[in-house]
Amino acid sequence: MSLIALSGVDIVKDSNLILEGVDLSLDKGDFAYIVGRVGTGKTSLVKTLIGEFPVKKGDAKVAGFDLIKLKKRQIPYLRRKIGVVFQDFQLLQDRSAYDNLEFVLRSTGWKNKKEIRQRIDMALDSVGMLYKKNKLPYQLSGGEQQRVAIARAILNDPQIILADEPTGNLDSDTQQEIMQLFMEIHDKQKPAMMVVTHNLSLLQRYPGRIFKCEAGKCTEVENRQEIDFSVFMES
Repeated sequence: MSLIALSGVDIVKDSNLILEGVDLSLDKGDFAYIVGRVGTGKTSLVKTLIGEFPVKKGDAKVAGFDLIKLKKRQIPYLRRKIGVVFQDFQLLQDRSAYDNLEFVLRSTGWKNKKEIRQRIDMALDSVGMLYKKNKLPYQLSGGEQQRVAIARAILNDPQIILADEPTGNLDSDTQQEIMQLFMEIHDKQKPAMMVVTHNLSLLQRYPGRIFKCEAGKCTEVENRQEIDFSVFMES
């Protein structure tokens, strides 16, 4: 069964139709990009998948949840199965890297202190940040903050990882480091992974399925050789 299965889904924000009739399916181990110009609905799609924007039309199932029937009280349980990484990191600025991750675990039901410590240390170690776990975000570089954000995303061993412009605020060398980290996580844990990006070089270096948002539609690019990415990509 697909971890993400959208069929004929309208993506709506504040009563405004953003994307119409979206068909998108990702299974365990799939890796896909969402591309398109600013304002074409990429982030709105991500917010729909995590239950932030409701689905009123179509068939939408994510990690076993029916988004059409999704209740507000179910949203935290849906999000336990999804790891989300943002362009601007969204770390709590007054808490250390460790405390940022602890906040997530406690808010998703973890209580045992020893298990929490072990889980956090394992996640931070997997992204190369174990020895900086007591640092505050402002004491870390952009790339290091994104590594902490990735550790936060994988804490609950998610079935799905959604990354919204995860390299957008990073220099080119750090972009490659972060993408390589994503690929390692994908290879080891086999989540369904979706990366929103404007960066053409990432698509060329780390191939995956491609969905293009354009003119109110989001469709899969079947033959990437026939697409002029410069038409809709922005650096």
